[in-house]
Amino acid sequence: MTPPTVDVHAHLLLPDVEALVAGRPGLAEAKTLDALRNGPAALAVSGPMVRDRIPKLTDVTVRLAAMDAQGVDVQLVSPSPSHYHYWADEETAEKIYRHANEATAAHCAAAPERLRGLGLVPLQHPGQAVEALDDALRQGLLGVEISSHAPGRELSDPAYEPLWTRAEETGALLFLHPFGCTLDERLDQWYLSNTVGQPTENAVALSHLIFSGVLDRHPDLKVVAAHGGGYLPTHIGRSDHAWSARSDARAGCAHPPSSYLKRLYFDSLVHAPHVLRELIRAAGPDRVLLGSDFPFDMGTEDPLGALRAAQLSELDFHAVRGGNAATLLDLV
Repeated sequence: MTPPTVDVHAHLLLPDVEALVAGRPGLAEAKTLDALRNGPAALAVSGPMVRDRIPKLTDVTVRLAAMDAQGVDVQLVSPSPSHYHYWADEETAEKIYRHANEATAAHCAAAPERLRGLGLVPLQHPGQAVEALDDALRQGLLGVEISSHAPGRELSDPAYEPLWTRAEETGALLFLHPFGCTLDERLDQWYLSNTVGQPTENAVALSHLIFSGVLDRHPDLKVVAAHGGGYLPTHIGRSDHAWSARSDARAGCAHPPSSYLKRLYFDSLVHAPHVLRELIRAAGPDRVLLGSDFPFDMGTEDPLGALRAAQLSELDFHAVRGGNAATLLDLV
């Protein structure tokens, strides 16, 4: 049986969440930081870009028509990372994740054969994370989307151990999608905040999971990294060298860093055929999933065309096109 074509990197806008946080203490400061990190030129382009895409981000009928045009059978839909709001206090954070989980589930329920969803957890409050994940699962979502860090906390922080444990126990997916880069104004021109910042954040976050031993302690954790895992998979040799050469680098994980790539999943959104081929070589053809970043401008409007451009074997093409995701998402 031919598996469906599955896009694991597609987004949803949640107006109710933004209405919820409007005027809350901390929002203005967060927006100021976002403006600092991106710069005025990027914000001037991003605002109209998002507005033009609101129908695709909110209207199920429009989404399905776009999926049909792309040849995509199933989307794994996650909230726009702009909804993380990791500045929020505990009371507000709980309202955010409950609204986000419910709204995402409702969006997907409008086309249950074609849409699967992910919720949110407030990484800034690790004590809420397990309940937020459980709430997402109760809503029928497959897991949650997380950023590369929270203020003052990396993903290696021991406070997240209960979240990893619960995700492993339930088989929940964790979609690692950064939002913002802590290099701040160094990247505030030419959209470096995204082109350099996002893959940097992916690489840092995955390195924390690897080098701290999180993946040793939780070998069945299902982590899907957006943007092909950023710089890490194509530069993993440097990590392996450090692990071999230095006692401090190998103090936290039991095996060479490159071996952990085969325990993770990666989307295919790397924007160059030779990079996709290297990602598949490094992680394995069973660990790469089709991803488009629907419908944003830093994604691809033709994810299957981008996959064909890599000139993979027939077996690997169909694995990435949908076979791997169909197994991971239990679609078959």
